[in-house]
Amino acid sequence: MFERSEFQLVKKRINEPRRFIQVISGPRQVGKTTLITQLYDQLSFPALYESADAVPAGNSLWIDQVWDSARLRMKSEKAEQFLLIIDEIQKIPNWSESIKKNWDHDSVERTNLKVVLLGSSRLQLQKGLTESLAGRFENIILAHWSFEEMHQAFGWDADTFAWFGGYPGSAELTDDESRWKKYIRDSIIETSISKDILMLSRIDKPALLKNLFELGCLFSGQVLSYTKMLGQLQDAGNTTTLSHYLKLLGAAGLITGIDKYSASPVKVRSGSPKFQVYNNALLSSQNPMNFSTVRNNSADWGRVIESVVGAYLANESMKGTFSLYYWRDRNDEVDFVIEKNEKLIGIEVKSTFSRTKRGLEAFQKKYNPVKTICIDDRTLPWHEFIRINPSDLF
Repeated sequence: MFERSEFQLVKKRINEPRRFIQVISGPRQVGKTTLITQLYDQLSFPALYESADAVPAGNSLWIDQVWDSARLRMKSEKAEQFLLIIDEIQKIPNWSESIKKNWDHDSVERTNLKVVLLGSSRLQLQKGLTESLAGRFENIILAHWSFEEMHQAFGWDADTFAWFGGYPGSAELTDDESRWKKYIRDSIIETSISKDILMLSRIDKPALLKNLFELGCLFSGQVLSYTKMLGQLQDAGNTTTLSHYLKLLGAAGLITGIDKYSASPVKVRSGSPKFQVYNNALLSSQNPMNFSTVRNNSADWGRVIESVVGAYLANESMKGTFSLYYWRDRNDEVDFVIEKNEKLIGIEVKSTFSRTKRGLEAFQKKYNPVKTICIDDRTLPWHEFIRINPSDLF
């Protein structure tokens, strides 16, 4: 079975002396539970796995009951150490307070019970972690699968990955594209929106949130002001509502709004967002055209390529590797700007070779980045770029 690179990190931390709660977060269907199953099979000490996905709403005592079960098993098996794994932890009301109480109790009693928490709603997880568990946890983010991972696991080429994205569970369905699209829409998109947003946050206009998601997929890789969004969406309310909903969609690992870069933090927050899916499968599943049709249309395929590069950078940014922006000044534009330790890199994506690099030249003149990169079929092909670790560019 294919092992993601984060597996060895999780395994190493679990085998260390009890020190921190390990929190594994990331979107649905990226392999969090599979990773834990692989870990389970290789443990040298006993463990208990429980999922909160099917726990009735309002059952705030469930964590205490599960924790007591782990303690009893540890005692009955006379184990020197024990691992408790709780999946979809964000579903439980006041989960962070319950985790803190039990973790601190075991620390005082010197009970060697280690804990791994998994969750698919980053916003809900982060809120609980920062409010109650400060200093008690380490966070490991599992982002969407990269091209390199899909190539190693399923033998995909770059074009296949650009269209079908990085959901491993859907890889066997790509021969029947209609079935594949239905699976992505019903099993991944609908479930993510329903369980990771609508059930956990107050949403006054759920239809608007879903329409915003569809608009974000349609315009992935493009800048769209909130004013223009209001014109595209029915019953859109106001820009504050749209901004909030876009943040929730980003926390669920679906789409994000990339901010415009500026040396002024205030201007960064006030600019129009650039829609970007985190996984190109989200874009393709909303498109009525099929893979071969889009691949043979240079304009349509160019948008797919820009989106897959953006998705790759957005996932690396999700891990906290760097901050991701775009840049625009009048008629000059740079598709992506990445910032790390106050160093900048400008990235322009072109589907074909072009000698014109006006946007990059203007960006270079204004901000003096450490480098500028033009991705095209002669300078640096996109399928080679998405195999590069962006941190190595600095």
